[in-house]
Amino acid sequence: MIDWLKVRAQYILPKHLLSRLVGSLAAAEAGSVTQFFIKVFIKAFDVDMSEAANQDPASYKTFNAFFTRSLKPEARPIQTKENELCHAVDGAVSQFGEIIGDQIFQAKGHNYSLTTLLGGKPELANVFKGGRFATIYLSPKDYHRIHMPIEGTLTDMLHVPGELFSVNPLTAQNVPGLFARNERVVTIFDTPVGKVAIVLVGATIVASIETVWAGNITPPAGKTVQHWQYDETDNINLSQGEEMGRFKLGSTIVVCFEPNKIEFADMQAGMVTRLGTHFASAIGHDIQPPHSPKDNEK
Repeated sequence: MIDWLKVRAQYILPKHLLSRLVGSLAAAEAGSVTQFFIKVFIKAFDVDMSEAANQDPASYKTFNAFFTRSLKPEARPIQTKENELCHAVDGAVSQFGEIIGDQIFQAKGHNYSLTTLLGGKPELANVFKGGRFATIYLSPKDYHRIHMPIEGTLTDMLHVPGELFSVNPLTAQNVPGLFARNERVVTIFDTPVGKVAIVLVGATIVASIETVWAGNITPPAGKTVQHWQYDETDNINLSQGEEMGRFKLGSTIVVCFEPNKIEFADMQAGMVTRLGTHFASAIGHDIQPPHSPKDNEK
């Protein structure tokens, strides 16, 4: 009954208003108030500050600065070998597997549309049909920067307006089409294993989603899908392990691959992921590992 109430309450709450309010507070330099909430958060979620590049909670002027903190370069080395992709985030595997036609598995009893996930753009979605996907959930305690699982050149970015349901496992099991109905930023890259989609899914009280090439994408929230296209003149090329975006408060990523391009490493639903560790192996492609591990952030 308690779980049912938690899910049903999300349909009633003014999720966008609440999220924008929290976003404003998280961006505020509120001195002792900010420090209080940072310390409470660290204790409540058992955050490991020993991995942070800056370990002193009192040094963060805003909650957002703390939440999107960088890590020590040695905390997340890129550990891939030849022809391997690395995990893009710290988190936990929600689901992974084959994309069946236009359908992606969300949880028992729930699938959702690949085309809808990618902004209702069949021209973007068709290449991934029959391919593979992985959904990774970032909990509040996790490192909240997203990095490249493989080197790539950006071709498309979309902002897709939508709901802001929680994306925790309970909600994923009970809200139909969750990841294709929440607000999200879709990115498409050309890579050595073909097209790769990395979808940054918003959630309740996620203050904003940003990318390294465009800054904040949300907010503001619009009512129509915005689609930006890039070519070689834009020169947005990212190496394996390089940061590509970040969440200000936790959420989920969905990564999609073309058919017959990759095989996932030994994964199972619920397993913990760590940035830089083995995520998948390329099929019939030549991927060289980085010459040296990328810093988690400069």
